[in-house]
Amino acid sequence: MFRRKVSLPASDASPLPSHIAIIMDGNGRWAERRGLPRTAGHRAGLESTRRVIKESVRLGIKYLTLYTFSTENWKRPAAEVEFIMSLPGEFWRRERPALEEANVRLKVLGDINGLPLATRHVVEEAVAATQNASGLTVSLALNYGGRAEIVRAARLFMERYGIMGNEVDFATGLYTAELPDPELLIRPGGERRISNFLLWQLAYTELFFVDKLWPDFDGNDLVRVIEEYRGRSVRRGGL
Repeated sequence: MFRRKVSLPASDASPLPSHIAIIMDGNGRWAERRGLPRTAGHRAGLESTRRVIKESVRLGIKYLTLYTFSTENWKRPAAEVEFIMSLPGEFWRRERPALEEANVRLKVLGDINGLPLATRHVVEEAVAATQNASGLTVSLALNYGGRAEIVRAARLFMERYGIMGNEVDFATGLYTAELPDPELLIRPGGERRISNFLLWQLAYTELFFVDKLWPDFDGNDLVRVIEEYRGRSVRRGGL
């Protein structure tokens, strides 16, 4: 059950980030190192997702965006993709009471029309059921690609504004139009790249790369990264 508690102690350092984005990497490697099928890693990663949402609620984070399935992930074996596509439904059915109690709002970023019908229906149900929640907003980047998002936004920009628009106008065509840009990006798994994730939105985001694989990542790891973030000098082009 997700219960809201006090936030981190007040500090003279930077305030808590309002929006955290996470590339949930390392599920397959976690399973392979244990001699398990890759599907076991994805299920273990689902538990990490639950823990991080719970901790984000506790800390008072306003927005959490999770890179769930990219447009490139369709290249994986069909059986693995089919299993991953079943996880949103499993998570929603199991966690719905706790999410609703914690006032969590769910959103989906990406082309949901490209999802299997059952997956699309369950994410549409989850979004509709939580649309009036006013607590943490959890956005699942599902069938999402940063380049595809920018192309889509450019098409909408020309339809709406022609050549007269500006950056603010362009951003209204992004999947994240209702969200602030992330102040903090976390990538577990040891890789040092952003993998076509939120290419527009990460312009001034602080990046944190963690060696721990996603299934081993928990609320304490989230707190440690936030504490390090708060100690950074975040200027976003200013002094």
